[in-house]
Amino acid sequence: MTWLMLLGALLCMLCVGLGTPDSEGFPPRTPHNCPHKCICAADLLSCTGLGLQDVPAELPAATADLDLSHNALQRLRPGWLAPLFQLRALHLGHNELEALGLGVFANASGLRLLDLSSNALRALGRHDLDGLGALEKLLLFNNRLVHLDEHAFHGLSALSHLYLGCNELASFSFDHLHGLSATHLLTLDLSSNRLGHISVPELAALPAFLKNGLYLHNNPLPCDCRLYHLLQRWHQRGLSAVRDFAREYICLAFKVPASRVRFFQHSRVFENCSSAPALGLERPEEHLYALVGRSLRLYCNTSVPAMRIAWVSPQQELLRAPGSRDGSIAVLADGSLAIGNVQEQHAGLFVCLATGPRLHHNQTHEYNVSVHFPRPEPEAFNTGFTTLLGCAVGLVLVLLYLFAPPCCCCRRACRCRRWPRTPSPLHELSAQSSVLSTTPPDAPSRKASVHKHVVFLEPGRRGLNGRVQLAVAEEFDLCNPGDLQLKAGSESASSIGSEGPMTT
Repeated sequence: MTWLMLLGALLCMLCVGLGTPDSEGFPPRTPHNCPHKCICAADLLSCTGLGLQDVPAELPAATADLDLSHNALQRLRPGWLAPLFQLRALHLGHNELEALGLGVFANASGLRLLDLSSNALRALGRHDLDGLGALEKLLLFNNRLVHLDEHAFHGLSALSHLYLGCNELASFSFDHLHGLSATHLLTLDLSSNRLGHISVPELAALPAFLKNGLYLHNNPLPCDCRLYHLLQRWHQRGLSAVRDFAREYICLAFKVPASRVRFFQHSRVFENCSSAPALGLERPEEHLYALVGRSLRLYCNTSVPAMRIAWVSPQQELLRAPGSRDGSIAVLADGSLAIGNVQEQHAGLFVCLATGPRLHHNQTHEYNVSVHFPRPEPEAFNTGFTTLLGCAVGLVLVLLYLFAPPCCCCRRACRCRRWPRTPSPLHELSAQSSVLSTTPPDAPSRKASVHKHVVFLEPGRRGLNGRVQLAVAEEFDLCNPGDLQLKAGSESASSIGSEGPMTT
C-alpha cells in the first residue's frame, strides 16, 4: 500500500510541473486552415489591411463572412470561391481590381452582399456577375466605370440595392435597367457620374418605390423643361431621393460646364417652360380611403391583359399569390389584391406590377391608401322614452301650479303681511308733532330705539341743490308701508319753526 501512495504522489507532482496544454508553455491553438496573419472567429474571416496581392490559397470552409478589403488585390481566379459553400458576405473594397472576368463568382450562389467599391474597374461585361442569383446588395461606387453591358445585371433577379455612384458613366438605360428586375430593385444610386442625357418618359414609367430610391444628383443633367417638371413633382410628393439632395441637383443651361445651375434654386431658367408637355408623363395615383375593420379590393388596371401580376406593399414587400407573409393581404387569381380586415399598417402606397409580351416590363398602377377609424354611430332616438319623460315633466308642472303658494317673496315677509289700516286722526296728529318737534334725537327725554328697519329718502332743502338726504325711520313697520312718513332733518325743522307760526 505504501508504494501505491508514493506512486500517486509522484504522478500528481509530475502533472503540476508539466502544466496543461493551455498554459503559457504552449502556443495557442489556431483554427483549422486559417490563413497566416488573418483573424478567424467562428464563421468570420478577416484578412483586411495586410497588403495582399493575391487571395490566400486555403480558406476555411465554414466562412460565411469574408473580408479582404484594404489590400492590393489585382485579379481574382475563376472558381476561387468553390470551397466557401456557406459564404453570405464578401468584402473586396479598397483594392486594385481592374476587371472581373468569367467564372469569378461561379460558386457563390448563396452570396447576399458583394462589396467591390473603391477599386479600378472600368467596365462590367455580360457574364462578370454570373452565379449571383441570390445577391441582394451590390456596391460598385467609387470606381472608374465607363461602360455597362446591356445585360450586365441580367442574372441578378433578387437585387434590391445597387450603388453605382462616383463613377464615369455617361449614359444609363432605364428602359431595361441593364437586365435588372424592377420588381425587387428599391435603391439605384447613379449620383456623381457624367449623365448628360436621360430619357424622361423612361424615368416617368419607373415604379413609384424605385423613384423614391433613384439618386441622380451631382450629374450634368440637361436643363430640360419636362425633366424639370418631373423632378419638381417628385420633390412636391416628398420622394426622399430628391428631397434629401435637392441642393445637389444641377443642370447645364448651355451644354458647357460654366452654365451649371441648380434645379430647385434657379427657377428663372425654367420660367418659360410650359407645363403642357409635362402632362401625361406620369400616370396619376389613385387615392383611396379605407376604414379600420372594413374590407378593401384593389385591381391592377392595365392597357392590355397581363400574363403575370405582382404587388408591392407600403412596407416594400413583394406580394404574389397567395399573399403577404402575415396573411392579412391576399393576391387573388385575377391579379387583384384583397384585404379582408383593414388596419393602420395597410396605409401607404400599393404598386401593381404587370408583365407580359405586349406590356412594358414595368407598367404599373399605383394606389395611395389612407386608413381612418370609423366615427362612432349616434344612439338610436327612443320616442317611447322621450314621450314618457315629457308626460312626467308636464305632470310635475301642473302639480306645482295647483299646490304651490303664489307668494314669491321671502317667507318672513309673507308671514307678516297685513291689510293696510286707515290711520286715526290722533295717530296723524302724533306723527305731525313728531315731525315738527325740535328736540334733538339724542335728548334724554327721547327713548332710543334699537330697531332701525329701513333707510328712506328725504326731500332735500334749498341748500342741498335738489339732492336727497338719507334719514332713518325708527320702529317702522315693514309690512305696513301706509304709516311711512317723510322726516325732515333737524336743521330744516328748526328753520321752519323760526319762520313763523304754523297752522294745523
